Amino acid sequence: MSNPYFRFKRFIVRHDLCAMKVGTDGVLLGAWASVENVEKILDIGTGSGLIALMLAQRSKAFIETIDVDENACKQAKINFENSVFRDRLTIEKIPFQDFPSSNKYDLLVSNPPYFSNSLKSPDNSRNFARHNDCLTLSDLINKSVSLLNPLGKLALILPFENFESANFLATENNLFLCRKTAVMSIPNQPPKRVLLEYSLHKTDLLENELYIEKSRKVYSEEYLALTKDFYL
Repeated sequence: MSNPYFRFKRFIVRHDLCAMKVGTDGVLLGAWASVENVEKILDIGTGSGLIALMLAQRSKAFIETIDVDENACKQAKINFENSVFRDRLTIEKIPFQDFPSSNKYDLLVSNPPYFSNSLKSPDNSRNFARHNDCLTLSDLINKSVSLLNPLGKLALILPFENFESANFLATENNLFLCRKTAVMSIPNQPPKRVLLEYSLHKTDLLENELYIEKSRKVYSEEYLALTKDFYL
């Protein structure tokens, strides 16, 4: 049986109730998203609350989180209440499509479900977490625009093959790509993930690559530097 929790330097993330466990995607987004001058954050599809906890450690922001899965909400609540950041973290069970557009944020983050038209698990919670039936990329980007403050950002992690469709949707919604990091498992392999940051204003695009490992089971200096404040 897998370990029911993952211990970081300043908090513990239990994931025994969650369909999706602590993984590299969430850690990447939590460590990468810009938090400079950010006071209010919304984490969309929080799951265990990992990304929210990482952002709470990196900032002084008040962080709201939402999820559609009951067990995910219970899990995030447990993790938040057991952390030193508990006073700045909230969880609500609500579909993102129903979230009030009157709320405005400096940063929206999401590690969204990305499987579509693929074989599903008998576990409904895992389907919610992995498949985009309940939150399509189009819904995510369309709704996000209405929730951003004028200088707000939307930060996502996606499979690399979803970049073109995400960027098209963002452009259609008058969002501008300001940061892009292609993520490779090891050198000389094609990117597996892409970290994206969008804003309502056009700026110079900052673009780079990140290798998680420099060789098998040996983390790269760049990945270690990005995650040094979190991993034990």
